[in-house]
Amino acid sequence: MSYAQLMETVGQVNDLLNSQSILSWDARTMMPHGGHETRGKQLATLSVLTRDLLVSAATRSQLDRAEAETASMADDAVEKVMVAHVREAIDYHLAIPAELTRRRVELGANGHAIWAKARAESDFSQFAPMLEQTVALNRELAEAIGYGEHPYDALMFRFEPGETVATLKPLFDRLREGLIPLVKAIGSKDQPRFDFLERHYPIDRQHEFALSMAQKVGYDLNRGRLDTTLHPFEVSFTRNDVRITTRFNPNYVAASLFGALHEAGHGLYEQGVDPAYTRTPFATDLVGLYAVGGTSFGAHESQSRLWENQVGRSREFWAVNFAEAQQFYPEQLADVTAEEFFRAVNRCKPGFIRVEADELTYDFHVMLRTDIEAALIDGSLAVKDLPEAWNAKIKEYLGLDVPDDAHGALQDVHWSSGQIGTFCNYTIGNVMAGQLFETASKDNVIADGLASGNYEPLRAYMVENVHQHGRRYGRDELLVKATGRKLDPEPYIAHLTAKYSELYSL
Repeated sequence: MSYAQLMETVGQVNDLLNSQSILSWDARTMMPHGGHETRGKQLATLSVLTRDLLVSAATRSQLDRAEAETASMADDAVEKVMVAHVREAIDYHLAIPAELTRRRVELGANGHAIWAKARAESDFSQFAPMLEQTVALNRELAEAIGYGEHPYDALMFRFEPGETVATLKPLFDRLREGLIPLVKAIGSKDQPRFDFLERHYPIDRQHEFALSMAQKVGYDLNRGRLDTTLHPFEVSFTRNDVRITTRFNPNYVAASLFGALHEAGHGLYEQGVDPAYTRTPFATDLVGLYAVGGTSFGAHESQSRLWENQVGRSREFWAVNFAEAQQFYPEQLADVTAEEFFRAVNRCKPGFIRVEADELTYDFHVMLRTDIEAALIDGSLAVKDLPEAWNAKIKEYLGLDVPDDAHGALQDVHWSSGQIGTFCNYTIGNVMAGQLFETASKDNVIADGLASGNYEPLRAYMVENVHQHGRRYGRDELLVKATGRKLDPEPYIAHLTAKYSELYSL
């Protein structure tokens, strides 16, 4: 009985988190500009109420009794693992002052409008004061949580439990070792034809085509929708309402298309969580206080990157789907072949914008941001010096001179919401995607499906091995069950090496 009472309380926490998510979705898609200040207070109120319910004396009493009730169960029993998740979360939040939670949420809610204006005017100085407050609050948060070696470790725990500055170093070093020679070798090669991607593509047709491709890979419109935003995202209000967004450029069709496939991958994860886990700790990030079913942000990114890149940018995908693209854009693609389209959307050309980066150079953007965040938090980099440090790293990694703040330190939305500690998840997601896809592709049914345009076998594999479990297993535990080993960058490096060596005749 005590366990059931605890689960109902967690369900109420989930309800509150979903209410916050709806308000956040609205703020980033529909809300008029003037609503930001009051919306920030609304989100802050809900955030504090959620935290207070989770750590209340009544909930802690339910937890004590639920632990006693499940003590004799096997360690991997669903009930016992759920109770352990609640214990971890309550201990975590009790260490963080409620006032700090309120200040962080309110600042983050107001920050989006400040960032959007600064980005539109390409003026980092407008955003710097807000970012200084964000960094200061995150330092407070790191000290409250506690850490072993580096304060940034405490912040990453919310998004990628177990990852630290020390554990990321060998991963990043191996990726640089494997990928930098490829980028340099491609630099001297002729580029594929690309002009047709920058023709005029009506936004209404882009929306229809992006949605068609998202549905093709399995995104369920009975439980989802596609909207427009400045920075693409996915958000779920339980598995029964999972929404995705993308952004549209009338003169560059790839942005909306691959943005939608990326977010559809996130959406597939949430739509695939076991229905029995709805409103439970396995569909609620009680530590980060998000209504999300993915076991870590890196695991979530593995699904978005897999469907965007391993599937959506593959030769097989366009061999079977290019005819539909021509139906949507008969004039724009009249003089284009499926092979030319495939090569164009895989062009390796270092650029300034992370979300538009090609598959090969993408991780350099992530490593840059992770290094900068860690330096901001340990104090070795001041906010005022961030653009200079950013531009120097882009020059080092990609050989580019950043022209302005909008193409540099202002391009990402994360800092505006107060989110620090999450960038490593994108590269971890890429590595996981390579590992999962390598294993799944060994199944002939899945391989044949990809070649013929039937994506259901791959989706079913991901549901069975990743999606359905929600937060029941940790990231590496999930990987071991699915692939037989923990996080391993070699399949990902091999995938990129083979793909780009063939594309550029290396």
